[in-house]
Amino acid sequence: MRNIVLALVGITFFMGCSEENKETSPIEKTVLPNIVWLVAEDQSPEWFPMYGDTTIALPNLQMLANDGVTYENAYSPAPVCAPARSAIITGMYPTTLGTHNMRAHASWRGVNNEPTIGIPSYSPVVPEGARMFTEYLRAKGYYCANGPKEDYNFEKTDAAWDESSDQRHWRKRKDGQPFFTVFNFKVCHESQIWKRGKDSLFVNPKDVPVPPYFPDNDTIRHDLAVNYSNLKRLDDQIGEVLAQLKEDGLYENSIIFFYGDHGGPFPRHKRALYETGTKVPMVIKFAANMDAGSRDDRFLSFIDLAPTVLSLAGIEPPKVMQGKAQFGTFEAVKKPRYTFHASDRFDAVYDRLRAVRGARYKYIKSFNADLPHALPVTYREQMPTMRNLRALHASGDLNDEQAAWLNSPKPEEELYDLKKDPYELHNLAAVPALADTLLFYRKLLSDWMTKTNDLGGFPEKELLAKWLPKGVQPALPPLEMEEKGDSIVLLSKKSDATIVWKRPQDSIWSVYSTPLPNKVSFEAKAERIGFIDSDTLRYRQ
Repeated sequence: MRNIVLALVGITFFMGCSEENKETSPIEKTVLPNIVWLVAEDQSPEWFPMYGDTTIALPNLQMLANDGVTYENAYSPAPVCAPARSAIITGMYPTTLGTHNMRAHASWRGVNNEPTIGIPSYSPVVPEGARMFTEYLRAKGYYCANGPKEDYNFEKTDAAWDESSDQRHWRKRKDGQPFFTVFNFKVCHESQIWKRGKDSLFVNPKDVPVPPYFPDNDTIRHDLAVNYSNLKRLDDQIGEVLAQLKEDGLYENSIIFFYGDHGGPFPRHKRALYETGTKVPMVIKFAANMDAGSRDDRFLSFIDLAPTVLSLAGIEPPKVMQGKAQFGTFEAVKKPRYTFHASDRFDAVYDRLRAVRGARYKYIKSFNADLPHALPVTYREQMPTMRNLRALHASGDLNDEQAAWLNSPKPEEELYDLKKDPYELHNLAAVPALADTLLFYRKLLSDWMTKTNDLGGFPEKELLAKWLPKGVQPALPPLEMEEKGDSIVLLSKKSDATIVWKRPQDSIWSVYSTPLPNKVSFEAKAERIGFIDSDTLRYRQ
């Protein structure tokens, strides 16, 4: 039913390409949906009213949930932003892409902008055919805008966005052009816990719920209250975007996604493979508010976002994508039964963990059991909650459940019954009655690591030696050009490279998909994730 409705609802009409390009890039008249992403940084479902929390009102998000579908089991494959965002933008696991370390690209800069752990900033040479999925949308005629955050753990391609900045907006598109626009909200980021620690609170710290893995004291309560207050600020900012959609007459028939980019900002949330680190809030409002107010308990991973958006736009997802379209023309019949998760290096500390989550059980495998879960991440140590936990752990004033995350060594294997133990406090890996369950999940995880070519088993410097054999990113060869009648055909020797082009007066690169007329002057180049762009070919009429 959803596919039929999406095909019939008159969401927006796109008559062709932009005025200046329509002569060179004609596409057929069609009906395409407008799609908006509202992305909250560092948030878990447990604090939102659509998931049952009544601590603070978030009227705009509640309105979106009333008009949309709330997803009970949405997950990030990584509990930290850069690896998670690489999965979102490609539809592939970070461990397959080589984007699993936090961070790989433009990271760990110290004095004089030098790398601090002996590893340069780099873009992994991703598997054949892997692309930023917005390239396919732009090739079909979409106006694609993002901002202000990118952080894909690789150098973005010029083919990906019409604009990527804090000034992005669908209102910059051509008349009638369909759009895909991402609004990223940093007001609820981890850093805002301490940066806004003295700002006004919109909830009394005495009224916030304290989870059992945290001690109940004034420091913890204050930081939790700061996060709730930041969620109100988030809700206000989201309300502005929703109001603009309504003002433009676009709200009802746009498809709007709201989600968090991974789990919450606190210790044992962000960077952890527990539910608090990988489970995210997600609401999708479909065209014509279809299925408004309903709930959906399917497993939905970030690797599914890219193929799902392509499917909603009528584009068949490429086979290289590991995720499956959940809706739209190419919706997968078979739904996932498990989600898989990974964490590796955080800043200068390597701690490889893998996890699989099923309908009832979660299994976590540690490859560095001598380290505690509570890694000494300098950035996180600025948070009062983190400092409080360190001090109480050192003095022996945490109970067993609160101390477990900070203890060293940590278990090599962890198994949790999420039905009975939603906070993952009681490790059942050594329980004889669950030996078969442990073996099942252990094999399930091992098979997934093999099937997806998990690169976390290789030292990072070995991967760099493979990807950057001369210490620099490989470069794409120059484009080849053929004149065929009145047209110019552009070719790249790298079969999966994307070709982009623009006229001398243009500021934005367009995705090349059809031959260009020989009466137009243009510039063109090839690009691919993990490669330096080819030299620019300049054709002058």
